[in-house]
Amino acid sequence: MTAFLRARFEWVLAAALILVPALGAPVWAQPKDVVLNGDAACMVCHQYLEAQYPILAIGKTKHGTRADKRTPTCTSCHGESDTHINIPQGVSERPKPERMFGKGSMTPAPERDEACLSCHKGGKQIHWLGSTHAARDISCTSCHQIHTGRDKVRDKRTQPEVCLGCHKDKRTQIMRPSRHPILEGKVACSDCHNPHGSAGPTMMVRDSVNDTCYQCHMEKRGPFVHNHQPVTEDCGICHNPHGTINYAMLKLRSPFLCQQCHEPTGHRGTVASFATNSVPANTVARGCLNCHTNIHGSNNPIDAGNARTFRR
Repeated sequence: MTAFLRARFEWVLAAALILVPALGAPVWAQPKDVVLNGDAACMVCHQYLEAQYPILAIGKTKHGTRADKRTPTCTSCHGESDTHINIPQGVSERPKPERMFGKGSMTPAPERDEACLSCHKGGKQIHWLGSTHAARDISCTSCHQIHTGRDKVRDKRTQPEVCLGCHKDKRTQIMRPSRHPILEGKVACSDCHNPHGSAGPTMMVRDSVNDTCYQCHMEKRGPFVHNHQPVTEDCGICHNPHGTINYAMLKLRSPFLCQQCHEPTGHRGTVASFATNSVPANTVARGCLNCHTNIHGSNNPIDAGNARTFRR
């Protein structure tokens, strides 16, 4: 007899013995909680081998640490659910719990989130109620898995699978030659974005795109004697952080990228060409960067001309 069938048999037998105390039959003690406080009533059905709604794996997570007084119970998340536990008379099918979290759940997203926000508030979740995800009815359990020892979205190696399920346009970009090492598990979406919302644009972890980029690219922060205006404004003006086919994740290769701003006077607006006696080689190798090497800012105070044009 399998453990599953043995457990079911013991529960049925216990119920039968409790109903006939007048006959002198022994009355078994109430079943003890297995994982969470007060989960004995749930474990009558949601046993070890329950395929559709298993709950025991929660014991491998922080939510199943009974020694922690903050640990929730089944009813903390799913509600009291009296009709789910005790089927009303005349009802053939067991009613669902008051609060459901699965894909087919009819519980509104704000109600589902309320269960999580009762504990997870402040810190990284402080901007959740005003975030893009909350405004679009993306609930906490749309990304997080609670009854499992390994939540995919909390692992750098598997987190992109979860995010790319919705952000499909980024899937192609992270496959391009020039990109962050997302596929290798060295960089995750949450290193730059806070999915719970933030005060910055596009849910950046810092208050601006540049401050977020400076977490890793500190040498670009400055301050410089001569600053390049697009650099101080937004790194995304020139770079696509999710990946491109150009060097250094540039949106376009030079001179075409540079000529979006530096037009039309002098050699800056010259039609892309190879070197001649009168025209510089603005398409050879790195193009404009052949001469303008310190494009993020210059600290050269001596040669004012070279410093102003971000040369060495």
